[in-house]
Amino acid sequence: MRTFKNFVICILILFSIQSIGQSFPNKPVKIIVPYGAGGISDIAARIMANKLSLMWQQAVIVDNKVGGGGFIAMNTVAKSDPDGYTLLVATVAEFTIAQHLNKNQSLNTANEFIPISLLLDTPMLIVVNADKNINSVSNLINMSKGQTGGVSFASPGIGTLNHLMGERFATESGAKLVHIPYKGGAQAVLALVSGEVPIGVAGAAVVTSFIDSGKVKVLGVASRQRLKDHPDWPTLIESGLKDFVESNWVAIAAPQGVSKDIIQKINTDINKVLLQDDVKEQFIKIGAEPVGSTSESLSEKIKKDSDRYGKLIDKLKLKLD
Repeated sequence: MRTFKNFVICILILFSIQSIGQSFPNKPVKIIVPYGAGGISDIAARIMANKLSLMWQQAVIVDNKVGGGGFIAMNTVAKSDPDGYTLLVATVAEFTIAQHLNKNQSLNTANEFIPISLLLDTPMLIVVNADKNINSVSNLINMSKGQTGGVSFASPGIGTLNHLMGERFATESGAKLVHIPYKGGAQAVLALVSGEVPIGVAGAAVVTSFIDSGKVKVLGVASRQRLKDHPDWPTLIESGLKDFVESNWVAIAAPQGVSKDIIQKINTDINKVLLQDDVKEQFIKIGAEPVGSTSESLSEKIKKDSDRYGKLIDKLKLKLD
């Protein structure tokens, strides 16, 4: 009798958990963005929020909480109720790099969050001012070796994905590069466009307009294959750099403790949105590729990227704390 009673209790719990997932959401959902309005993370969040609002028949609100290198937004979500109603826009910077640079302030993302799904992937590029006589990766490598001080490259700052990619490129290609950090992506791109710095490492979304206007040239894209919309951009792999893939991805995460059913529902619905033609078009307009995923595959990606950046940061002896 006791065994049967326990069986019935287990069945009731299972149905209760399933019903929670099926009824979610029954009130407004908030998506916290660590960056200001207008950036690629913010735009992606707003596209997703609009579509999920229609799908769920509930308001999905985007809330920008800027500051602390993403810490304020992350801390807000980590301390929220684990019910799926407060979500976080997660990026490669906060989830794979920050904890290695600033161990005193950064959260342990593996312990504090559940990755839900990728939203987009923006391939990283090595670009050059169009007036410079550098037309290929091999040109850059040879020129840098022939200059006493090497060739300067711009990034949005120390420890950014752009910086780390530039250092990785120098290590694996043998190029002699000197890092010039700026206070943000816009400043770094302007320095490149003006010729103040000859080389830059940037996301495709940030420099595409300058490439189209002929002010900047692409030396290589850090993707496995050439991009469909830019088949004339050679990959760094083609240039002899094995497995050289770097991208500025954006994802959605939830605080630890959210039930598996709710995580699965949000994941399923996000991936449905990413398949819609108008969503694909909106993402492509901002220079990004819509990319969905399972929660499990995103977790694996985060761990792999984090391990790789951690080793590079240790090698470079970088610290921000």
